[in-house]
Amino acid sequence: MKVSAVVVSHGHAAELRRSLPALAPQVDELLVIANLPETAPEGVRVIRNERPLPLAANVNAGIAATAGEYVLLANPDAVPEPGAVTTLVAFADAHPRAGLVGPLVFWPDGRWQPSLRRFPTVLGTIWRRTPLRLLRRPYEQAHYGTRPSEPVQGDWLLGGACLLMRRTMLEELGGWDAGYRHYVEDIDVAYRAARAGWERWLVPGAVVTHDYAAVIDKRFLSQHTLWHLRGMARFLRKHPERMRAL
Repeated sequence: MKVSAVVVSHGHAAELRRSLPALAPQVDELLVIANLPETAPEGVRVIRNERPLPLAANVNAGIAATAGEYVLLANPDAVPEPGAVTTLVAFADAHPRAGLVGPLVFWPDGRWQPSLRRFPTVLGTIWRRTPLRLLRRPYEQAHYGTRPSEPVQGDWLLGGACLLMRRTMLEELGGWDAGYRHYVEDIDVAYRAARAGWERWLVPGAVVTHDYAAVIDKRFLSQHTLWHLRGMARFLRKHPERMRAL
């Protein structure tokens, strides 16, 4: 089996009705993990959690419950264009050390959504998580880069959109870190992949539309902000050398 898709839903039945018909024909196996009680579309394999679990725990459950050479993690509100998954897989097949491969992502209104980003730095994090970000530059471009026209390597890819992961890499890393409550777990898995010599690529020939909520980018103080800070604290405890990255 080549590609297993895992979709973690938190009561996103309406979004699933739009995304799954576009995703299902492009994969060999499709699994929805219902993290909250909801009605999933008929004909779809579903794992229903007895209680809500963190995203990373759900990702690991999806990895364990599937068999594909690649695991595609897709958000309920991520809609791949026809051929997007095939393009990602073909690129990964041609690059044996490509552990994480992502598509070019757009908001529903057609704006480019930066999904390939830099690992956290001290000054960059201060800039983006305080009112300093209203000034936009200089850290915005350094963190998000520019829209690529050719495949490009980067630090980490936004795991909340659409991300192709090589199973052998996941097995080597021990999966995602379920100790993260919410946020930063995708940075962590990419950082561990990088340290183990796995490449992270964005392939613009594959296109996905993603209605990204970007909650922590809209408010400076909320429950989500605290979750993000908690996630970043865990990341720094695990990887204290990032404190030296200005």
